Order: sequence, then structure tokens, then C-alpha cells
Amino acid sequence: MYSQQAKTPMSYQLFYSDRSAAQGVRVILEELGQTYELIEVDIKSSGPRSPELLAVNPNGLVPVLISEEGPIYECGAIFTFLCDRHSEFGLAPGPSDRLRGRFLQWLFFFSSSLQNAFSMTHRANRFSAVESGYPGVEQQGCKRLTSLWQIVDEAIGEKLWLLGESFSAADIYLFMLSTWLSAEYGHPDLGQFSNVKRISDKVMQRPSAAKAYPALIGAA
Repeated sequence: MYSQQAKTPMSYQLFYSDRSAAQGVRVILEELGQTYELIEVDIKSSGPRSPELLAVNPNGLVPVLISEEGPIYECGAIFTFLCDRHSEFGLAPGPSDRLRGRFLQWLFFFSSSLQNAFSMTHRANRFSAVESGYPGVEQQGCKRLTSLWQIVDEAIGEKLWLLGESFSAADIYLFMLSTWLSAEYGHPDLGQFSNVKRISDKVMQRPSAAKAYPALIGAA
């Protein structure tokens, strides 16, 4: 449906904040050679979200991608939408490809299991009705992060990329989440997961990552 349009860059808007999943979407847009406008919003303060953000995502979260078809939120959905729309770049296996199921598996795993574990360490109030329960939630979140990253590390094994020989958007998602690991929150160190780190380091070397993560890449 979009094959003719996909040969030339489209224009997107991205509701965006640093240190959020919107950075991963920005890497995807750079990999696909698309033009986009960043709409920066404050999601870190405890104040109310902007009316503009709530109008496109009632959850008040980023990323939100705006195309001529309207807004889309949820990082995994945006990744899949963009990769399928611009399939000539080969960032995702096609619907009939034998690796399609595994690709979707990792996107869902990252967006539900891993991101949820990070939320437990950053936003304990979402998981406990009483403040006295926050430390237990945070501790459990860190334990979950260790076990979940270990699952990813073992699944990679000696493979070049998460899906095998081919680089994909799943590797970008892995890289994005690896940048969230922080000793400040008691997270495990990335070095504990040598295969994950190997792929994350390779993604970090791509020009698309340098554009979306200038502070991180510049400090590396």
C-alpha cells in the first residue's frame, strides 16, 4: 500500500523526551531516512501533562508518533508500524518471513516484561498503594531486571544479532533498554550480560544512534 510513498522520505512528528522510549523511535526514524519533527514534552515532573500530549495519548506518555494517518502510541507498535511501512530498509522480517514470530516475540517481551520491570524501580507508587511498600517493589524490580536480561543474554548466545545474522529493529529496542540500566536505582550492570552488551555496543556505533543519543555516544 505504501510502496510508492516509501521510496521518498515522509514527514513525521514525534512527541519526545530524553531518557524515554521515544529515543528508540528516533533511532528507527534515522535508520529509515525519514524526516521528522521532535515535539519535546516534560514527562519527568509530577505536574499535569500538557493538553497537546493528552490529546494524542490519554496516558500522558511518550513516544507518540504522528503521521498522516493520525497518532500512534506504545513503542512496540510504533516500531512495527514504521518497519512495515518502510519495509525496503529491512529492519523487520516481513509477515511471511520465518523470523517474523521471533521478531514480534522480542518486541512484546521488551515492551511488557522488561519495561515493566524498569517501571517497578522508577515508579514504585504505581505498584504499591502505601509508601512503606515502595522499597519492596523496587527490590523486586531489580531482581526481575537481572533475570529478564539473563533470558535475553542466553537467547542471543553466539548469534551476531538478536535474530541471527541480520540486524533488525529488535536490536535497536535492546540497545534503548540497555541505556536505562543505572547503578543509581540498584540495577544490574550491563557487563553482567556479555551478549547483550556486545549487541548494544554495536548498535551504539551506528550513525542513527549517535544522532539520537549524542550525550551517551559522546561520553563513550
